[in-house]
Amino acid sequence: MKKIILFFLLCVSQVGFTQTNLTAEQFKQQLSTKNTVVIDLRTPEEITKKGKIKNAFEINWFDKNAEAIVSKLDKSKSYLLYCAGGGRSGEALEFMQKNNFKNVAHMQNGFSEWLQKGYEVEHKK
Repeated sequence: MKKIILFFLLCVSQVGFTQTNLTAEQFKQQLSTKNTVVIDLRTPEEITKKGKIKNAFEINWFDKNAEAIVSKLDKSKSYLLYCAGGGRSGEALEFMQKNNFKNVAHMQNGFSEWLQKGYEVEHKK
């Protein structure tokens, strides 16, 4: 039994978040987690039009340098990713996992679900 528990703990520590595909509600709950960085992967136009989650860093996943920028991030931190509908953040999640980021999750239905739930949005001034 002790071996099973130890194995489980090792697996969880390697994965980071217990889930990588989060609902908007789960994503919101993780925002206050210490050492967590929120990254918005939408275009500047999308962010200007619909706003963003407060304090989210912006990396346009369609930019040709996006992967290079993400590769330089601190791998010891936790990352919460989102985009409009979950596609780009899912791609970025896979990219980060393949590049040895251990603690990454994304909002599987994207910012559209965040808006549907009526959660707080920050608009550029």
